[in-house]
Amino acid sequence: MTGATKEDIQYLKAAGRVVAGALKAMMERVQPGVTTAELDEVGSEFLKKAGAVSAPQAMYKFPGATCISISPVIAHGIPNQTVLKTGDLINIDVSAELDGYFADTGASLTVGQSTPEVESLLAATQFALQKAIQAAQVGQRLNNIGQTVQEEAARHGYNVIYDLTGHGIGRKLHEEPHEVFNFHNPQDRRILTEGTVLAIEPFLTTGKGHVVEKRDRWSLQTIDKTLAAQFEHTVVVTKDGPIILTL
Repeated sequence: MTGATKEDIQYLKAAGRVVAGALKAMMERVQPGVTTAELDEVGSEFLKKAGAVSAPQAMYKFPGATCISISPVIAHGIPNQTVLKTGDLINIDVSAELDGYFADTGASLTVGQSTPEVESLLAATQFALQKAIQAAQVGQRLNNIGQTVQEEAARHGYNVIYDLTGHGIGRKLHEEPHEVFNFHNPQDRRILTEGTVLAIEPFLTTGKGHVVEKRDRWSLQTIDKTLAAQFEHTVVVTKDGPIILTL
């Protein structure tokens, strides 16, 4: 979305609060023995009580209210009867529509006890998101976001996932500007303008940086079955700096 007004931003903030709340409720329920379907039900009920509609269900007929991925799957994992185990690295992605406006957020976390390797990846991905948001400034190139993510990934010894991008959001789940890359693309000369709304979502991996679609035609898994993490916020670019809508 571009050119968001003050009124638009108030509606976007409301949608952002709902998806952030749903994500928090789901993360609090993550523990060994819980199924991804049970987690999805937590998110689904939260959205319904808030008067919001699951965006992937409404727009793409996704077979779940939220996306729950267990590594090496990193995106679009279908909630099912899979039981979470200690040490699983999972990603939860929540997007929804409220009063005609969309917001999108996500986070990766470990089930139960973690390892230094996983904690390092999670910390680096979170830091890459923070830096990428800071790069979302009026008058600067959109590509600065991707360049920042790639530089931070490399600085911590990781790769970005080249096939997965952020996106514009607002009145639709995916809209202009499409393809907010997570890497430096010198051919991308688009400039960020006042009121641009973005879902910024770095994907970092210990592997080659590509994904493959599984047989369910939804789940995206790292091509080399390596670890990957994602964190995501919906952000509006303003002359006073970026505003995070999904805290």
